[in-house]
Amino acid sequence: MNNELPSAELKQAIRSLDQCYADKPHLRQRLIEISDMINALVAQGCTAHEAEARAIEQIRQVGQGILTEWAQKAEAAAVAKARADDLELRSYRKRRLTWHSTYGEVSVLEQRLRQGRRGAQVRPFCEQAQIGARGYSLPLQRALTDFGADHSFVEATKKVREHYGIQLPASSVRERTLAHAKASGAVEHEAPKKSVQTLVTEMDGTMLPIVQTQTGPGRDGRKGKELSWREARLCLARPLEAVDGVYGATFGTVQIAGLLWHQVAEGAGLGAQTRVHGLGDGATWIVNTFQEQFGAGKDSRATYTLDFHHVSDYLAAAAQVIAPERNKDWLHEQQELLLQNKASQVLGTLEPHREPASQEEAPIRSAHGYMSQRQQYMDYAGARAAGLPIGSGEVEGGHRHVLQKRLKIAGAWWLERNAQWMLQLRTLRANGDWNKYWTKVAKN
Repeated sequence: MNNELPSAELKQAIRSLDQCYADKPHLRQRLIEISDMINALVAQGCTAHEAEARAIEQIRQVGQGILTEWAQKAEAAAVAKARADDLELRSYRKRRLTWHSTYGEVSVLEQRLRQGRRGAQVRPFCEQAQIGARGYSLPLQRALTDFGADHSFVEATKKVREHYGIQLPASSVRERTLAHAKASGAVEHEAPKKSVQTLVTEMDGTMLPIVQTQTGPGRDGRKGKELSWREARLCLARPLEAVDGVYGATFGTVQIAGLLWHQVAEGAGLGAQTRVHGLGDGATWIVNTFQEQFGAGKDSRATYTLDFHHVSDYLAAAAQVIAPERNKDWLHEQQELLLQNKASQVLGTLEPHREPASQEEAPIRSAHGYMSQRQQYMDYAGARAAGLPIGSGEVEGGHRHVLQKRLKIAGAWWLERNAQWMLQLRTLRANGDWNKYWTKVAKN
């Protein structure tokens, strides 16, 4: 929206205030009060902080006055135009119309019309202003969603009161946030015009709290709730030289997660000639999904690398048994061998110390099994020589700042449907598409 005043209106600014505000008594009175306030602040010798606090409150009141004056004039104009366009419209009733804005509640006496004596009701002002009774202005919806995307809905109401001076129930923040979270799924991240040469991509899962309610005839939805944990799958892709990546998240099946992973990679610049460097903890579903979506084999431009730090964690546990007095030195020795692509030598070191199959706690056997089953994905020397990362810390960090920061706060349990919508909203913000979404909403 263009906030600049048209040149014609600028020329009219040379009129006196009495002329400009003759038909706007509320705004005229507010401007007089602002002038008096400035004189009083000077006389009181107030600080800059006190002056700003008073100015903020006056601006809020001016904003509410502007909206009220606009609503009164726009309502009359909308009714007059509707009657001029349809001569059969007649007055039906007048009702007070009130809605919420970032400046507080705004109300206007709305004239409703009717087609003939018994025809359909027509509300010219509501249709023109795109607002309904007890509705929320788009700027306020954006603010509510902004706070609700990062904080609990109760905490978000406190943020709204602090920054906008208005009191709203937590249910209002919840409804608006979830509505826009649901709609945000329709926004696609715009891919770069040219495909990138090398793409780094990762996938991982994290457990989030989900609640299921027992619904049906005669059942109280507040009772019989079942709490559980569901795995949300988060994927990330970025050009090798980039710092920020593109995210996607879903509670869907492995197949759905795979399609999303490829879509995210396309949004980050995947092309036919792009070299794809995949990273992960070696979970079978991640490796298989990567190969299905990006290819595998000698002729493929995609390679998968096992997260170096996951391997190190297994070896660190084994070190406590094999070399308890020098476990750190032993671990560093094995890590150095791994970086030289000497995984077989590390496996050979573990082999004679493996615990018997009957022993439940077996860190050495676990490390040996983990590495031996994934040895083909441990080309750390090749990755480092090509300037490629060997750790999947980015997607694991993404779990914390993209998903868990909001969906895993203390006391939060989600219906799976609502949680999926919040995944969409959180990844939208992480991908830098927040303004794009609201621009789209404003146009529609």
